[in-house]
Amino acid sequence: MPEWLVEHGLGEDRAVLVERGTIIEARIDLPGVVRAGTLLPARLRRCGVPALAQAGAAEYLLPRGAGVLSEGAACTIEVTRETIPGPEAWKRPLAALADAGGPTEEPPSPARTLVFPAPTDELEGLGWSDLLEEARSGIVRFPGGELRLHLTPAMTLIDVDGTLPPLSLAKEAATAAARAIRRLGIGGSIGIDFPTVTGKAERQLVAAALDDALPKPFERTAVNGFGFLQLVRPRRRASLLEHAADRSGFEARALLRRAVQGSGVLTIRAYPGIVHWLETRPDLLALLARQRGGAVQLVAAPELKIGRAELA
Repeated sequence: MPEWLVEHGLGEDRAVLVERGTIIEARIDLPGVVRAGTLLPARLRRCGVPALAQAGAAEYLLPRGAGVLSEGAACTIEVTRETIPGPEAWKRPLAALADAGGPTEEPPSPARTLVFPAPTDELEGLGWSDLLEEARSGIVRFPGGELRLHLTPAMTLIDVDGTLPPLSLAKEAATAAARAIRRLGIGGSIGIDFPTVTGKAERQLVAAALDDALPKPFERTAVNGFGFLQLVRPRRRASLLEHAADRSGFEARALLRRAVQGSGVLTIRAYPGIVHWLETRPDLLALLARQRGGAVQLVAAPELKIGRAELA
């Protein structure tokens, strides 16, 4: 039976769904981000469709409007999409008027909280670093080919390359794409560019392979004559690809995960952007020093690549 494992780390929490020793779904939660499914007291700032509500210091867009409520009315909203990191800061988090029945999404359950740090790194043993590499590189390999994933403002695009015959490559890629979409937590609009296969029956086989491997809910088009299929699935939080697009924060938090699994005085040599990110969060550095039982020194090393820090 699949099991959720949760790890509370420095600067982020991590949750993975594991089945037969493989991570089949993963998410990263950052501090200060209001989780999807949270109910908040709010005040309506703008009517119409979409409406706009204020909850504390944050504004939430209500794509379906606010019904008969008038501007200034108090209401309870449910967060339906968390704040998505990235360059489009104007995109507000999304919400809807709360259903009297309560939130539509509960936390992952059943879940087992991992001891962290621990002598045995269970998450790493399941391939956590490999998953992060897929997110940062956008490359997911499968027998006979690979997927290349790209973020765009409109959708996540998945390109297929490989050496198998076109139909075999397309079917294998459909299964691999479905697994990658789930593993990396990709939601919203997704486009997959398969190798061109001839005939409607063959295109239906490719779509069926995707349907078999990707759990509902989602909606999709057929594979068109050029090999393109579009699907849409719920987008409630940032995908690992979107987290990785913030390279400094993504790599710095991964570095903290490595650094906390040790003891004593520590010197971190890292790309200047990583050092700057850490220097602007002295609370995390102080917590790291307390957990290690020794002082932590940062050294900017421009010659190092952004994901290749040295710990000594």
